[in-house]
Amino acid sequence: MATVEQVRQALAGVQDPELRRGLVELGMVHDLAVQGSAVRFTLALTVMACPLKDKIAADARAAVLALEGVETVDIALREMTPQERQAVLPPKEEGGAAARLNHVGRVLAVMSGKGGVGKSLVAGLLAVALRREGYAVGVLDADITGPSIPRMFFPQSPPVRTTPVGFLPAESGGGIKVMSINLLLPREDEAVIWRGPLIGRAIQQFWEDVVWGDLDVLLVDLPPGTSDAALTVMQALPVNGVVLVTSPQRLAAMVVRKAARMVQQMGGRMLGVIENMSYALCPDGTTRLEVFGPSHAGEMAAEVGLPLLGHLPIDPQIATLCDAGQIEEYPAAEFAAIARQVAQGAGLRRIA
Repeated sequence: MATVEQVRQALAGVQDPELRRGLVELGMVHDLAVQGSAVRFTLALTVMACPLKDKIAADARAAVLALEGVETVDIALREMTPQERQAVLPPKEEGGAAARLNHVGRVLAVMSGKGGVGKSLVAGLLAVALRREGYAVGVLDADITGPSIPRMFFPQSPPVRTTPVGFLPAESGGGIKVMSINLLLPREDEAVIWRGPLIGRAIQQFWEDVVWGDLDVLLVDLPPGTSDAALTVMQALPVNGVVLVTSPQRLAAMVVRKAARMVQQMGGRMLGVIENMSYALCPDGTTRLEVFGPSHAGEMAAEVGLPLLGHLPIDPQIATLCDAGQIEEYPAAEFAAIARQVAQGAGLRRIA
């Protein structure tokens, strides 16, 4: 027969998935009793609406059932009192409880300065490719007024759940965590008419108040330009590297160089350049049509002293899949090599 102390020790090894601390340490275990082969106790949750309560209870039950002599486990659930909750959760005014509980290995920004070159597409494909390489990946959509990341990953935008610690990001079918302003709006086509300070604060909250958990890499999809949003990301987030996106035209290359200069002036580290919409593959499967003229990405990359990581084609299949929220079904074999270069340049390693 197990003793009360043995049961308590077993429960001490069970962690709250959000707070990353043991149930006993958090003061969640109450009214523990052992009668023969039966164990019963109460778990005090931060809130009864906690979306992970079933997992917490299941983990606790499994830990106790693993003890010799235990055959049944009866778990009651209740909500913490305000005093109990205050003792567990970090004060909100100290600036983002979730940020202090998250473990993010690398933060990489996808940037251009130029609109319409496909930053969001590159960020999405990079997330998918890195996930296929075995990394734990998240995507922070920093384009507050023109978000498109959720449309690529979800056929229908899932509701974002909240906890006392912060927002829980949506998770794609492939296990990529996503946070975007569009996941918080009543309709995906709702206009966000905000001035710069509000946009900057929203981006900062997506870093501080979202329960990203354990991630090997968080990709930040930046909007066009080199002002409010880009400044917030570069100053408020621990950005480890920047991937620049361009298209074949000289005009695009010129604007992307502005973004590169900004990163340099702020002391950031750039990993390389990706050229999107480089060509279209004709139906014969071999002939490449340079829709926007010959590539100038190599020249631009050389001017700013960066490697050219690769060229992406114009592919109707990717447009169809993105419109359907199925970007993870795109094979993108050629993008795997680009993702590996990014991973190597950023020093990615698996921590999750």
